[in-house]
Amino acid sequence: MRSRYIVKDLLREVTQNLQPCVQRAPREAQLLLMKYLGVDELWLITHQNSFVEISQQFFQWVQRRQNNEPFEYITKQVSFYSEEFYIDEGALIPRPETELLIDEVIKHVPDKKSALTFVEVGVGSGIISIMLAKTFKNSKIIAVDISQKALDVAQKNIEKFGLQEQIELRLGSLLEPVCEQIDYLVSNPPYIENGIALESNLSYEPQNALFGGRVGDEIIKKLLDEVLRQKIRFFSCEIGYDQQDKIRDYMQGKDFKSITFYKDYSSFDRGFTLQI
Repeated sequence: MRSRYIVKDLLREVTQNLQPCVQRAPREAQLLLMKYLGVDELWLITHQNSFVEISQQFFQWVQRRQNNEPFEYITKQVSFYSEEFYIDEGALIPRPETELLIDEVIKHVPDKKSALTFVEVGVGSGIISIMLAKTFKNSKIIAVDISQKALDVAQKNIEKFGLQEQIELRLGSLLEPVCEQIDYLVSNPPYIENGIALESNLSYEPQNALFGGRVGDEIIKKLLDEVLRQKIRFFSCEIGYDQQDKIRDYMQGKDFKSITFYKDYSSFDRGFTLQI
């Protein structure tokens, strides 16, 4: 069953419903309606007094947002590096700070015509591998994840951008499914300490993509061990804001050229690049 609403009245009603639980209620009301109607912001601005037909699905979206379900899972869409990607439960929602990880790789491989073998551990929605493939068009990307649900989301995004020939998805843990020589390893691994209380909206996201172990940095250390063992030339990785000293201590006495750390937009430690 569908009902008729004037756009401005509908937006006011949805905003009131979202106000108690959403920080940017007026904006999210607009974004939900734009997504539902398949219109852009200019249309919404110029049709405030127009009638629209609304089904129950739209109000189910609003209810889900009232329950603090992430906006991206409701609309099945997320923005990253100026591109729009498909997202669904089973894959971690990309954060803007992860764009810095792409920048870090580009900084260490300035020649975009390089024909390298990149491996991403923990591909999630596929956004990192896709941006690497779009940037380094002559390179091969092997993308690994322990979750088939995440690989399914990544596959949809890879197909959307027509990168099936360049990106290969593999199911497995860490580097176990990879036998090729790796030039550059990239990862945004789980790095939160087990048992840490998180915001309620994070309960919707895959927990195995958030929690990294009893201390939190166990997976990062396993990857560092593999990088050293296989002599992978570069490794760029995200970390928790309080993990730089632990990683520096772990690398003491080991054989490598350099390790450089970078910060996020709030000046917190966000990741590092190791060069062998």
